[in-house]
Amino acid sequence: NDDTRIILPPDVHSVVGQYRGDVSKFPIATSEFSGADYSEGVDISKYRNITAPTAYMANRSSYNFIGSYDYGKEAGLLHLADHHVSPGKKQWTWGTGEYGSRWVRNLTDSGVPYVELMAGVFTDNQPDFTFIMPYEEKNFKQFFIPYKNIGAVKNASLEVLANLEIKEGRAHIRLYAPEDIKLSVLLSGNAAASYLKESAELTPYETYDKWIDIEPEESGLTLTVRDRSGRVILSYTPPEDKKEKLPKPVPGAKDPKEITTLEELYLTALHLEQYRHALRRPEEYYLEGLRRDPADIRLNNGYGKILYKKGLFDEAEKHFRAAIARATAINPNPYDCEPFYNLGLALKMQGRFQEAYDAFYKSIWDGKMQDKGYYQLACVAAKLNDFSGARQFVEEALVRGSHSMRARKLRIALLRREGRIDEAIEYAKSSISIDPLDFGSRYELFLLTRDFKHLNELTTIMGMELDNYIELSLSYAEANLYTDASNVLALVAEADKSMLHYYMAYYSNSKIELGNAEKMDHRCEFPNRLQSINVLEYAIENNPSDWFPHYALGNLYYDKGVWFKAIKCWKDALGAAPRCSAAMRNLAIATYNKLGDKDEALRLMERAAIYAPDDARLYYELDILRRQMNYPVKKRLKDMADKIELVESRDDLFTEYITLLVGEKYYDYALRALNRHSFHPWDGGSGRIIRQYSYTHLGIAGELIKDGDYEEAINHLNAALTYPENLGEGRPGWMRIAEIYFMLGCAYENVDKIEAIEYYKRVLEETDGISEPYNTTSATQLFFRARAFGRLGKTKQEQGGYNRLINYSEEHIDDAMELDYFSVLHPDFVVFDGDPKLVNHVSCCYMAALGYYGKGMKDKSDEFIQKGLEVDCAHPGLLFIKNIDVRAPKDKDEDPTLLRVAKWNTSTT
Repeated sequence: NDDTRIILPPDVHSVVGQYRGDVSKFPIATSEFSGADYSEGVDISKYRNITAPTAYMANRSSYNFIGSYDYGKEAGLLHLADHHVSPGKKQWTWGTGEYGSRWVRNLTDSGVPYVELMAGVFTDNQPDFTFIMPYEEKNFKQFFIPYKNIGAVKNASLEVLANLEIKEGRAHIRLYAPEDIKLSVLLSGNAAASYLKESAELTPYETYDKWIDIEPEESGLTLTVRDRSGRVILSYTPPEDKKEKLPKPVPGAKDPKEITTLEELYLTALHLEQYRHALRRPEEYYLEGLRRDPADIRLNNGYGKILYKKGLFDEAEKHFRAAIARATAINPNPYDCEPFYNLGLALKMQGRFQEAYDAFYKSIWDGKMQDKGYYQLACVAAKLNDFSGARQFVEEALVRGSHSMRARKLRIALLRREGRIDEAIEYAKSSISIDPLDFGSRYELFLLTRDFKHLNELTTIMGMELDNYIELSLSYAEANLYTDASNVLALVAEADKSMLHYYMAYYSNSKIELGNAEKMDHRCEFPNRLQSINVLEYAIENNPSDWFPHYALGNLYYDKGVWFKAIKCWKDALGAAPRCSAAMRNLAIATYNKLGDKDEALRLMERAAIYAPDDARLYYELDILRRQMNYPVKKRLKDMADKIELVESRDDLFTEYITLLVGEKYYDYALRALNRHSFHPWDGGSGRIIRQYSYTHLGIAGELIKDGDYEEAINHLNAALTYPENLGEGRPGWMRIAEIYFMLGCAYENVDKIEAIEYYKRVLEETDGISEPYNTTSATQLFFRARAFGRLGKTKQEQGGYNRLINYSEEHIDDAMELDYFSVLHPDFVVFDGDPKLVNHVSCCYMAALGYYGKGMKDKSDEFIQKGLEVDCAHPGLLFIKNIDVRAPKDKDEDPTLLRVAKWNTSTT
């Protein structure tokens, strides 16, 4: 609420946005941040001051807390964790604007505004994930502490929270304790050794609150709090008020060919992997480095891991061997043996266990690989039927990785296999004490005791989530304990999931289980593990007429980026099930995005829609493809009208339908459709439906102005400024509406010329600050800005605005565009890859058409409209300029009456 304040530590003087692409001073912002203008100096720690959806993170801090405080209730919440482990301190809010308020109503039960406090463990900015090594355990502790009556916390510990403020030569000390405690409080400084020294008793109900006079020249206060034993439990010295340079926004990654060193190529690739970047692929950087030096250790090892994760085990093997060859060229015992470990993994997945055994054995010469290498040796030794050696290896793995639950489970299973039951039971219990949620130890405890209490506890924890059981079964299968693996899956034998039966068939070589799998429903099954490759290939080999293994394996490969294998799998799936709409749809996507055969992709999507006539998602994707292939608008519209119930079942699809109605000037139909439907906003679709709502009223108003019904036109234009509840969202802070203000000016010219001028001025205010690079949206606003200048008699600025649009179009129409490196949403390219260059081309055609239209060069304007429509016949901007008459009534080169009013109004204001 308006009394809420975000509490960041006192050493936080700057905050950064997500991805570090945006920076601001804190708490007083003095620049634009997250799309809002705070240049006048705004305290963004206060919720009421944040107008736009905003995320910010502490740039850095040496303190261990983040919190919030409600000054109306004098109460708050504090998060406390070691800043070395939990450096991330973030707040997110939708902001106080109409746009954010609508989102809050959509996302909450009560519609009450909220702020999210986020604490980042092993990361200080939300997308910057940390790596976790195989079988590694990371530990952290965090505490959430409610507190009251002390205001903005300056430092905190588990025992006490403190606030120290200096006001008018006095120090104000406030302390809160989450439980009863006796302590001593000391306030010292440079000018006086002790301003305060006394004992105090605190409870969660009674806080410590004291004012102390201090010397006027005091410059270094320190608050020290000790417990009864004299141990310091909190100390706080206000940091110096020194000016700190703002951090520079982080630049996007350079193109691989622009990077000069192999090291930077490797580090960039590694960053993109860690970052899980949506647009840039680490492969491009690895391959550029390997083009320059095919034997580089880091690049071969890194690229080999990429290939391994794609399921291309034989290709990965080549790169691991290349890394090993360079590493052992001078010294046969290299410093880093990770490539040996990775080679072992690739060989193991190919079933070449003896070679994998040799590779893993070499990896353990490197201390950091020992626990991982020994565990893999244990598994491979078991695959080679050397179970005695397997237990020796797992004992070695546990020397360095004593909390590796995979290794602990294997040790228990091998002890059980040797008949050492009592020892296995004790070890299982000790494992559960380390990790109470470990499936393997609990299952082993059941097998060892046959006590169904342990089985009930296990199945309660695992639930009926098939993936939990598959994961546990794989830990047995990789150690050649296939009977145990099958028995794990037998715990969920009644589950109606085909992957359960495919795995059962794989473990036991059962044709019956393959038959059971073929009969399953298959809905919502998307196998994604690398181990599923072998399982699905087994199913294909032993039952090729079953379409689902082909289809699922294609999905898995496409997800991993191995599209050429995915295409073959989907074609095979269609060979087994010619009417499988899902396989057709997937094949269409790959055909369009990877093979570039747009016509075949459209044919496949249309066939898929025929076989799944009630699938709204598939129909929406078909329409996306039609739009990208410049399918005639009237045909799209007619097809949608014939399937209106299906169209209206999806907000994104129905929004596209309304967009086409507006583009074809069916304003009354569009308005009725808008009024009868309740929309729910979606990520990536913000502003779309309210823009069409505005355009609908603009279109109607334009027709009314032509007919001379100015009062009704004004009613529609005012309606375009407010958005009814059923649209689901309000106006985003970035959305400008110069066109509405301009049309209001046009309407008012025949009703109230003074009011008309005020609206033209609103256009100039609305569009102030628009700068390059332009796009369709900003070009529209610039055009109306120029028109408004013209209506106000400022012809020089008007012509300058048109020339800006024309000049920009001429300079940039052939640019090779790239998607923004830091953008996370590209809703138009979610399914079928778009061409940013074509998007830019059409946008520039639109700008030129606007510019020439404004200058009165209609033939030239029509030429660019036609050029743009040849590429995108449904472009809203081009249809907009075709449909809406943006001239004022009786528009002339000069309107003496309006100019006189404009000059008079300007002089009086």
